[in-house]
Amino acid sequence: MIKKVLTIAGSDCSGGAGIQADIKTITVHRMYAMSAITALTAQNTTGVYGVLEATPEFVAQQIDCIFSDIRPDAVKIGMVSNSRIIEVIANKLIEYNAENIVVDPVMVATSGSRLLCDEAMETLITKLLPLGTVITPNIPEAETLCGFKIQNGSDMIKAAEKISNMVSGGILIKGGHFESTADDLLYIGGKTHWFKAERVNNPNAHGTGCTLSSAIACNLADGYTLEQSVENAKRYITGALKAELNLGEGSGPLKHTYNI
Repeated sequence: MIKKVLTIAGSDCSGGAGIQADIKTITVHRMYAMSAITALTAQNTTGVYGVLEATPEFVAQQIDCIFSDIRPDAVKIGMVSNSRIIEVIANKLIEYNAENIVVDPVMVATSGSRLLCDEAMETLITKLLPLGTVITPNIPEAETLCGFKIQNGSDMIKAAEKISNMVSGGILIKGGHFESTADDLLYIGGKTHWFKAERVNNPNAHGTGCTLSSAIACNLADGYTLEQSVENAKRYITGALKAELNLGEGSGPLKHTYNI
């Protein structure tokens, strides 16, 4: 039987991030991709120019249709823009006893601007993050969660320890925002696991967070441990960056199909 993976996220009309990046990633992992769309965005490699949110009721209806017919083996959650949508998603995941949940807490834009209001942030932290098998914040998002600046590996560990009070699953803090390394830290059950990697000198990194979290979900669906899932996903995204696809006028997308 083919494995099935659901992505709950926003749409990127330019294809580099969001639902589109997730579906590409799931497909090249030879799995069946399904999606519940939380928002439409008008964006491209140069920025986001418009957002049209789905209603919470319609997000719930999409999730009902998926779980009642083709139950996913893993769920990836990306862009969730308001507290009502976050609550609906959390309630549905509990209702259907969803498994292998990867939450990419999209809270801070590349520009540094916060994408969630305080109310939505609180709902994300209290309702959705605790359901994750693993959450995958980047450095700015981890700083938002822990409340202090992260400048090195020691800070990453301290941040993970503090965030662990909010969640029951693993915490993968991605180190891609550092200039010299691209080392990621997985913190689970009080233990730290480092995933060392060379920094790929490629400015075209649109959708890397979406792609990594989807790849982790695929590996979890395939029965790998969390540690092995992260290692496999990191290897995949390194290859997608090294392929050096160059599209668009801004920060371009990855080559998701580099390995097929």
